[in-house]
Amino acid sequence: DIVFPSLLRRAINTANIALDAADRLWIPVQRDWRLNERHYGALQGKNKTEIREEYGDEKFMLWRRSYATPPPEIDPNDQYAQNNDPRYAGDPVPEAGRACRPRVLERVKPYSESAIEPELKAGKTVLIAAHGNSLRAIVKMLDNLSEEEIAKVNIPTAIPLLYELDENFKPIKPRGEYLDPEAAAAGAAAVAAPGQK
Repeated sequence: DIVFPSLLRRAINTANIALDAADRLWIPVQRDWRLNERHYGALQGKNKTEIREEYGDEKFMLWRRSYATPPPEIDPNDQYAQNNDPRYAGDPVPEAGRACRPRVLERVKPYSESAIEPELKAGKTVLIAAHGNSLRAIVKMLDNLSEEEIAKVNIPTAIPLLYELDENFKPIKPRGEYLDPEAAAAGAAAVAAPGQK
């Protein structure tokens, strides 16, 4: 009945592909930066190999998997800084390079409570097209996961995860249900692998 994508192109494209496949391009779309992927600060724009070469494997893995360790600050004049991005005009600059997972949760939770939950309470079916870390924040809230538990959750790219909620907005099936479990398992393993890109 309604779609909530982030402001990043890949989420917008994913939402459009899903709407087209479902023949529902006409339903309302509410984009918001609070569903964006976390900003990786000074690491933004670098691939995993470049980060490892510059900072070493230990820091790379700490930034990749730690729940609360933010990436290094980005220079506000860096090409990847968001302080001059027109998408955020009139809004606080998202993360400004201090995006650890708790900060993602700090922005996703109130947005979910004010924008997404009212649609669910009205009985609507909601599609969220977002990113690993913002979706992980939603999973953390829905399943009431600890920091240690959510740090181990890997959300595969572009594989629908269905949550059905009871009358108290608690998951009927904890951790949801992937519509293609085999592809989801392979995708989650790919996300978990440190990779080179």
